[in-house]
Amino acid sequence: MRGDGAGHRDEPNSPFVERRTYRRRRLMDIARLLPLLGALLLTIPLLWPNPDPYPAPGSQSGMATSVAITYIFVVWTGLIAASFAFGVAVKLWAGHWTEGGPQDEPR
Repeated sequence: MRGDGAGHRDEPNSPFVERRTYRRRRLMDIARLLPLLGALLLTIPLLWPNPDPYPAPGSQSGMATSVAITYIFVVWTGLIAASFAFGVAVKLWAGHWTEGGPQDEPR
């Protein structure tokens, strides 16, 4: 599709895709990125320094294992909540797409 008018006579001049198609593709992109985001968030504790088994008095050394476990649990719960919210949103949007809302009318 070319928007410069150099195409065939019956070829659309708009370089944009239909709104439904665009939204569907963005939802698929989100669905593909959510597991990658989860994997990235779950690997962050690997970058934290290990606590020193014999710390000097008054020194801060590393993260405790309890903090790492709490972080992993919070990320895990957040991923479940995000997946649930995404599923509900897809269900609502898919219902709107199949029923034909006001955006489907030609302008």
